[in-house]
Amino acid sequence: MKKLLLFFSVAFLCGHDLHAQLMTDHAKYTHADTLRGSITPERRNWNVLKYDIWVKPDYSTKSILGKTTITYFDSGVYTMQIDLQKPLIVDKIQGDENEDISFKQEDNVCWAYVRDTNKKYKIKPGERKMTIEYHGTPKEAVNPPWDGGWIWKHDRNGNAWMSVACQGLGASVWYPCKDHQSDEPDNGASLSITVPDTLVAVGNGRMTDLKKENGLATYKWEVKNPINNYDIIPYIGKYVNFTDSFDGEKGKLDLSFWALQEDLDQAKEQFKQVKPMLSCFEHWFGPYPFYEDSYKLVQSPHLGMEHQSAVAYGNKFMNGYLGRDLSGTGWGLKWDYIIVHESGHEWFGNNITSKDIADMWVHEGFTDYSETLFTECQSGKEAANEYNYGQRRGIQNRATIIGHYGVNQEGSGDMYPKGANLLHTIRHAINNDEKFRNILRGLSKTFYHSTVTTQEIEKYIIKESGINFAPVFDQYLRNTTIPVLEYYFSEDGKKVSYKWTNCINSFNLPVVLQNESSSISIKPTTKWQSSNISEGQKALITKEGIEKMFYVTAKETKNKKDR
Repeated sequence: MKKLLLFFSVAFLCGHDLHAQLMTDHAKYTHADTLRGSITPERRNWNVLKYDIWVKPDYSTKSILGKTTITYFDSGVYTMQIDLQKPLIVDKIQGDENEDISFKQEDNVCWAYVRDTNKKYKIKPGERKMTIEYHGTPKEAVNPPWDGGWIWKHDRNGNAWMSVACQGLGASVWYPCKDHQSDEPDNGASLSITVPDTLVAVGNGRMTDLKKENGLATYKWEVKNPINNYDIIPYIGKYVNFTDSFDGEKGKLDLSFWALQEDLDQAKEQFKQVKPMLSCFEHWFGPYPFYEDSYKLVQSPHLGMEHQSAVAYGNKFMNGYLGRDLSGTGWGLKWDYIIVHESGHEWFGNNITSKDIADMWVHEGFTDYSETLFTECQSGKEAANEYNYGQRRGIQNRATIIGHYGVNQEGSGDMYPKGANLLHTIRHAINNDEKFRNILRGLSKTFYHSTVTTQEIEKYIIKESGINFAPVFDQYLRNTTIPVLEYYFSEDGKKVSYKWTNCINSFNLPVVLQNESSSISIKPTTKWQSSNISEGQKALITKEGIEKMFYVTAKETKNKKDR
């Protein structure tokens, strides 16, 4: 996220920079932006059911040869918008009865003319197939995962090491698809990868076939569940595999780990963190969402990414983010940032996916908060509070964390730490950890394998918490100012007066403070209110005590009479 690079230090910021290639802000949005980011008429009347992808990369020329079969439900489409980014070239498109389909490539879109718009058809909706053959030199990722494209690298022994990073840039950078998050393939996807038989190819889900002939090997991998386009990724290298299993809430979860041959011993040691992570996340979020497809961690030629059931790992087998603690508290050095964060996306990002990338805070805010929850599982609630508070140093508040809809544009990079702090704030306002946990688990269950809008997430939290958090969401998601809680005590210290400033007019965040002996709950508005307090309650109302639990600024003012 280039937007974050201006703040604090590169060492800190690149940790929140790796998960998605954010689109550059546009002063003006183009027709191409609308084609990519909206449900056009040419996208509307067909729904993807499955992708079957075959790809053969050529390391020496940095080119690929590919074929993708799209199984889709046809509800009456005439012209289909198939996304495939330049400079890749479509060679041929055939229908499900091997009939040739005429097409035209225009910039990053291929228009497939499945029916003549000048004729009237009696269309019976149903399942159909389209196969697209293509070739070319795909965009190369120069600095993955911060920019996207095909990755052509080599390991320390000189062996070819290839993969793709394409979140934000789009899966159409390497295979033809309907490149919009709202339409995941209902029945999953298969990925067949043809490579020299001296290399190993790994994909999402489970390996279903392996064929070797004439010095080549074709590995076929398949996922049964819906999957984001940008999550379907090949990994190619001198890999070795080791396995394990996790006794989870839905039974036995198969674990599979793929590391370069030279790094096997380090991987076996570092990847021991996976089971405690899964145990913690299942407690807070509910069962791992893809038992049928297993859990995999694959060493990657870049830092990391949340590829469903095949999480990319490149953190050099160190705790923290490349050995550094992004929160500055020390707690982030107790665990491997990439294992924890990218695996957290299996619940938020992969299981629950935003329809429009403008709502990507649903992916990143909740997943960033998974770091706080893992810290709590490992080191306790106070450590979690400190870690979450430390994340705030990455927040700039220069732009909102919800982007512009319909033009393929994400919001501010603040969606990571600010999203996490919003959730921590809501948790303390609810003041019932069991209820909060049930809300998180309920989100995973209610929106299981679904695409969602921000509004659906907001409404669910409001309903299940019993608190009208609508103004709170507006404040943190759609505004950049941070509320100030002004307060003062009466001369005898038996009354506190308080109100919100620097916020939207309807801001209504409840504030709950407590320790082992006292607690106080107030409901400030933008008008002065007062509450009687005990000596123990007064001791709770401090700038540090308020700000550590809630992402606000606390300001003790003079007595109202003196102002």
